[in-house]
Amino acid sequence: MKTPVRIAVVATLTVAVAAAIYVNWFDTAPPANVPQTGDPVPASSTAAAPSARPALTVAVTTPASTELARTVVATGSIHPWQEASIGAEGQGWRLAEVRAQVGDTVRQGQVLALFDTRVAQADLAALRASVAEAEATLAEAGANARRARELASSGALSAQQVTQYLTAERTAMARLEAQRSAVRAQELRLAQGTVTAPDGGIVTARNATVGAVVAPGQELFRLIRQGRLEWRAEVAASDLSALKPGMSVRVLPTGGESVTGTVRRIGPTVDTATRNGLVYVDLPNTPGLRAGSFARGDFETGRGQALTLPQTAVLLREGFSWVFIVDGDSRVRQQKVATGRRSGERIEIVEGLDAGARVVVAGGGFLADGDLVRVTEGVPAGASLPIPAPTATQGG
Repeated sequence: MKTPVRIAVVATLTVAVAAAIYVNWFDTAPPANVPQTGDPVPASSTAAAPSARPALTVAVTTPASTELARTVVATGSIHPWQEASIGAEGQGWRLAEVRAQVGDTVRQGQVLALFDTRVAQADLAALRASVAEAEATLAEAGANARRARELASSGALSAQQVTQYLTAERTAMARLEAQRSAVRAQELRLAQGTVTAPDGGIVTARNATVGAVVAPGQELFRLIRQGRLEWRAEVAASDLSALKPGMSVRVLPTGGESVTGTVRRIGPTVDTATRNGLVYVDLPNTPGLRAGSFARGDFETGRGQALTLPQTAVLLREGFSWVFIVDGDSRVRQQKVATGRRSGERIEIVEGLDAGARVVVAGGGFLADGDLVRVTEGVPAGASLPIPAPTATQGG
């Protein structure tokens, strides 16, 4: 019985060892379709490598020739066209009433303030009484002179007496004229007791205070004559020759809407420090314009052709303008350009770009230099498209 048992045990161990060797060989052996070192690579294996995915689907355009306005850009401040300073002319009178305030629009001859002139009116009454007295004296002297002339030929009066009567008449006439002149002077002084506007305009300053005794010559009011304003533009000396009186100007004041002005005068001198000249531009009477505010403006000097792109195609990075150009292998290349004038949705490209370059219209902010893109076909030159959305494969 022992011999058959041993034979069975040995057979079982042999089968187990053979199974273990078989399994280990299959685990370590390479797959049949994977080439080993030194074996040739099958051609079909290269087709299985994954291809690069485009970052975006973009539209492209080429620079277009566009007619743009040639402009001269300037800055400056808004000033009154002319100012009127209204002062006191009376001799130390007291202000009794003030009728105008800052910001009021007044007309020519309108009463702005009144002085207390009661003392001056009393002086005028006394002068008028002196005139009446001088008139009576002249009447008496005139009558005596007439009688002296009548009696001169008869010898009833001596020549000396006749001369005295005639001299008295002329003296009375001179005194009467002097008194009348004094009355007229006093009337003028009384007229100065009423402060009126010398011209229509807007009151910009008021120094008049009720009850104050005002010295002669002291300024009481200041106004902008006729409410007219002007923009004094500082223009580079090299651009002054392109400007002419009567030229229209688009002026944009700070915090306000743009207005159209007209060049009135070009200054005859240039500042030696800034090399800028002043150009005086008449502004329309528009609400919101204020003297002293800053403004910029554009003088249109003509029109001409320029190479332009949609503004969406130009990016601003680190203070420079950039565009993305699509090369022949559908990869984008970042290119720095110099820009100029703007017109609507177009911007002038001054340098850095060829006329035949294929430029990404929009979406450059999503691209990096060297990215692979999918180009939309059939986009005409100069087209302006909205910013594209990333494709479904972006970031995959």
